[in-house]
Amino acid sequence: MKSVSEDEVAKHNSENDAWIIIDGKVYDITDFIDGHPGGRRVLLPVLGQDVTTKFHQFHNPTTVLKKYTKLQVAVIEGYDFSNPNLEPDADSFGNLVSMAEPAWYQQWHSPYYDDSHKRLRAWIRNIVDTELLPNIYEWDTAGEVPIEVYRKMGKLGVLSCMIGVYPWPDFLPNDPPAGIKRSEWSMFHEVVVLDEIMRTASVGVNQFLWVTPAIALTAVIHNGTPEQKKNLVLPCLSGDKNIALGITEPYAGSDVAGIQTTATKTADGRHYIINGEKKWITTGNWAEHFVVAARTGGSGMQGISLILVERGTPGFRTRPVPCQGCRGSGTAFLMFDNVKVPVENLIGKENYGFGYIMKNFNHERLSGAVGVVRMARVCYEDAFTYAHRRKTFGKTLFQHPVIRNKLAHMARQIEATQAWLDFIIYQFSHMSNQEALYKMGGTTALLKVQCSTMLEYCAREASQILGGVAYTKGGVGERIERIYRDVRGVAIPGGSEEIMADLGVKQAEKLGEMMGAKL
Repeated sequence: MKSVSEDEVAKHNSENDAWIIIDGKVYDITDFIDGHPGGRRVLLPVLGQDVTTKFHQFHNPTTVLKKYTKLQVAVIEGYDFSNPNLEPDADSFGNLVSMAEPAWYQQWHSPYYDDSHKRLRAWIRNIVDTELLPNIYEWDTAGEVPIEVYRKMGKLGVLSCMIGVYPWPDFLPNDPPAGIKRSEWSMFHEVVVLDEIMRTASVGVNQFLWVTPAIALTAVIHNGTPEQKKNLVLPCLSGDKNIALGITEPYAGSDVAGIQTTATKTADGRHYIINGEKKWITTGNWAEHFVVAARTGGSGMQGISLILVERGTPGFRTRPVPCQGCRGSGTAFLMFDNVKVPVENLIGKENYGFGYIMKNFNHERLSGAVGVVRMARVCYEDAFTYAHRRKTFGKTLFQHPVIRNKLAHMARQIEATQAWLDFIIYQFSHMSNQEALYKMGGTTALLKVQCSTMLEYCAREASQILGGVAYTKGGVGERIERIYRDVRGVAIPGGSEEIMADLGVKQAEKLGEMMGAKL
C-alpha cells in the first residue's frame, strides 16, 4: 500500500475525484458518493479531508470499514498504526477510559491476576478483534453464526479454555495458550477468555461458543464412561463435534426437579425409550449430540438421569425457537417420540442426574456472570465515549450533570459487582468440590441476580444517553441496541431472578444453621 501526504489527499476534493482519510487510511470514495446511506450531501463538504472524528461520531468502524476495504488506496505518510496498549506486557491495556476495562487492565493492583493473565488477554483479544468483532453485526442480522467459526475456535484452543477444569488437564487437544504452564492454569485464566469474548456484546455468539465446552460437555467430562469421553471430549473441544444440554421443558424451567420427559427401559434392559419435549435449548438447532435429562425413576430430584442422544436417531426432531435476543445461539425445541437409545448412553449412574446438573451450576453461573459484567462495561464504555462526542444545546452530553450522574451510577454498580465476582471466583478456586456444593450454591444464585439487574440498569441508561442511535441496528449504538435485546437472555436462563434470589436466602439460612447460628 502506497504512502501519501495529507496535502496530496487534499487535491482529490471533487465529485469526480474524491478521497477522504479515516484513521490514517486513505479511501477513494468517488464511486461511493451517491451510494452513501445518508445521501451525497453528507460527503460533499468533506472531500479531500481527514474525517476521522466525524466518522467515529456516526459509525461503528469495526463493522463499516470491513465492508469497504476495497476502497482503500493509500495510507498517510508517517501515521503510527501501532497500539502500545495491546501489547502482552502493557501496564495499561485496551481502552484507556477509566473503568471501561477491568481495573487490573489500567494499572490498578490485583491479588488475582499476574503476567500470565496479561499474556492471555493479548492472545484472546487478538482473536476476538480479528475473528469475531468484524462479523458480529452480520451474524446477528442473519440470526446464525457459521459453524466454521466454532470449528476454528476449537483449532485455536479457545474452546478448551472454558471447561472449568483446573489445572489444565492432559486430555485436552491443545496446550494452554500464551505460554502458560499446565500447572498454572486457574479459573482466573478462564475468566480472562470469557471476559474478552463478551466484548462482542452478543449473548448469542457467546452461547454459540460457550455451551458445548462449559455447559453440556462437562457432564461427560466428569461423569461419562471412557468410551463416551473418547467419542466426545476431544472431538468437541477440537471443534469437530458439538453437544447441547437438554434440561428445560415447556413445563419445567428453573424447577429442574419437575421435568416430565421420561426414559423407560425396554423389557430386556438393553435400551431406553425416551418420550417428551425440551424447550429453549441453546445451540439445539445445530448440535450433533445432546445430553438429555429424563425421568428414569420416581418423582422429584431423585428420579432423573442424563442420557446421550444423537441427532438423526429415529423419533428425535428439533425445530427453531425464535427469541427476542441471543440471535445466533440456535435456540431450539426438542421432541422425543419413542426415541430408542442403548443403555450405554447413560451418563454416570441412573437416577443421579440431578446431582450432576447441580454440580455444574456454580461454574455455569460464575462463568456467565463474567460475561454479564463485561457487557455492562460495554454499556458504560460506549455511553461515556458518546457523551464526549455528542453535543446538545452547545455542550457535550458529558457536560450535563444529569448525564454524568447516569454514568456514575453505572460505574459504581459495575465495579461493586466485579469485586464480588472476583472474590467469589477466588473462593470457588480454593474450595473442595464438596465445600463448594454446600457453600456456593446460594452465593452464585445471588450473584446471578446482581449481575442481571445491574446489566438491565446499565443497558437502559446507556440507551438513554445514546438516544436514537441505540434504538437503531448497526452504527455507533450497535452494541447497546443488541445488549438491550439480550438482557432477558441472561436474566431468565440458568434460573430466573426471583427463584435465584429465593434460593440464595434459603441457602443462607441453611448455611447459618450448619455454622451454629441461633435463629
